[in-house]
Amino acid sequence: MPAFIGRTFFSKAVSLPFLRFRMLRHGFFTSPIRWTEVKRPNFTGVYIVHDQQMQPDIIVYYCHGGGFSMGSSFFYMEFLLAWVTLLKSVGYRNPALFALEYTLVPDATYPTQLYETVAGYEHVLSLAQSSARVVVGGDSAGATLILSFLLYLAEHPELRHQKPGLAIMISPWVTIVSSNNRNTASDYLNSDSLELYGRQYIGNKVSPSDPTVSPGYCTDIKAWRDASPHFGWLFLYGSEEVLGPETRRLIELLKDTGKEVNIWEDKGGIHAWPVASLYLGETKEERLGGLKNIVQATKARIHV
Repeated sequence: MPAFIGRTFFSKAVSLPFLRFRMLRHGFFTSPIRWTEVKRPNFTGVYIVHDQQMQPDIIVYYCHGGGFSMGSSFFYMEFLLAWVTLLKSVGYRNPALFALEYTLVPDATYPTQLYETVAGYEHVLSLAQSSARVVVGGDSAGATLILSFLLYLAEHPELRHQKPGLAIMISPWVTIVSSNNRNTASDYLNSDSLELYGRQYIGNKVSPSDPTVSPGYCTDIKAWRDASPHFGWLFLYGSEEVLGPETRRLIELLKDTGKEVNIWEDKGGIHAWPVASLYLGETKEERLGGLKNIVQATKARIHV
């Protein structure tokens, strides 16, 4: 899909009417959970919270995927609303989620998106009881931003003591330009298109092998130990992913840090299935399977 088509199809203007249609066909005229748009000079996003009058007892900070060139939090809204609802169902008093609307390529390239991610996290900290009750996560390019952000956080002492509690990596794009990103018979991603999108994001200011822009190039165990959240990591990805080899390589590296690393590998699965399955899954269990794993892992690490 050319980026300009995806940018339109996944935009707020198209995604919200589609969400309304899906709600109405199931008898929902309004969402039981409210969201508000947050617009600040250095970042924008969408804030979802069960009860707007109370401080959240857990908050998810999420970055969407889309090859840095397309996508929006509004396209993910059903996924994000379901996530907050499931957190409430397992006992959290007032779960919340902040989804970052970072600037897409070609409007800006690295490091704009990284600085927006840092600013968004600082906003989340202003809402949270403590950084240990913050879950950071993303899928695909959004997971890349979270990985870059965690490495950035580890390098800055003023932020290092405010590490999040847990990181959720859904089909992360670990190494943007890599010969290990190879086409498979099942996945819908294409390695050549990925490299094109990735190089557009990197721009001409840094090398494609710079670990801050492409986290897979960081092989320093201490750096990853300093970057790791308090309660470790959860990786969700498909066994048939183009990005699978680099994901597995990073997982093995993170295991050497001493931090807990949990894995949910969907056998025969494709890219970002926990998100895509919400639309493509045949049964309710299949549609919510990935999210339920995320919520159970969260509950086990960050107590209700």
